[in-house]
Amino acid sequence: MSLQPLLEAPWIIQLHAYAAFAAFALGLFQLAAPKGTLPHKTLGAVWIVLMAIITVSSVFVRPALYPGLPLARWFSFIHIFTIVTAFGLISGSLLLLKGGPALKNHARPFIGIFIGGLIIAGAFAFMPGRIMHAVAFGG
Repeated sequence: MSLQPLLEAPWIIQLHAYAAFAAFALGLFQLAAPKGTLPHKTLGAVWIVLMAIITVSSVFVRPALYPGLPLARWFSFIHIFTIVTAFGLISGSLLLLKGGPALKNHARPFIGIFIGGLIIAGAFAFMPGRIMHAVAFGG
């Protein structure tokens, strides 16, 4: 295992990866910690910001790897998670802002984002030929 491939990657990929690591760790904590407390609310806001950074930066990963790539080729199959995550962030945040009975439902989209956007999409990041595969397994 070596961080060298990530350290040599374009800055947008580093931002994307480090935000994903932080969001994953923070998400695990949020799932286990008591709900409704000030730390839960504060760390939840930080998690939302991290997920927004991950979502926006994901759009620019391929162009960073392949400069001059036409816009039509910026997206691959994994970018379906970008759309789903953006939708989940917006819907979960709106439920939080609404408050009242809607507040109880905010967990559903955020847990979905955690599973789909961090665990499943994150697993794709470790496929052969990707930077995170080189970090974890060498080569």
